[in-house]
Amino acid sequence: MRPTLKQIGARVLAYRKRIGLTQEELAEASNLHRSYVSQLERGLVNPSFQSLARIATALGVSVCDLLCPTDVEEAES
Repeated sequence: MRPTLKQIGARVLAYRKRIGLTQEELAEASNLHRSYVSQLERGLVNPSFQSLARIATALGVSVCDLLCPTDVEEAES
């Protein structure tokens, strides 16, 4: 099952908050603009693989962590 943009954004937001970064700090660490991170977290942009890889690296997770549903998400659907 392919994740929706809102699901990807929600995962980025959850991982970002889990490690205590602001949108600005995540944007800087991933070499992206803060407004792009904001739009991504709200599911308003379709991120490239390169952008997801940068964000995943900054968050200390894999790209799959951002794309693949967790056990909790699977149980809710």
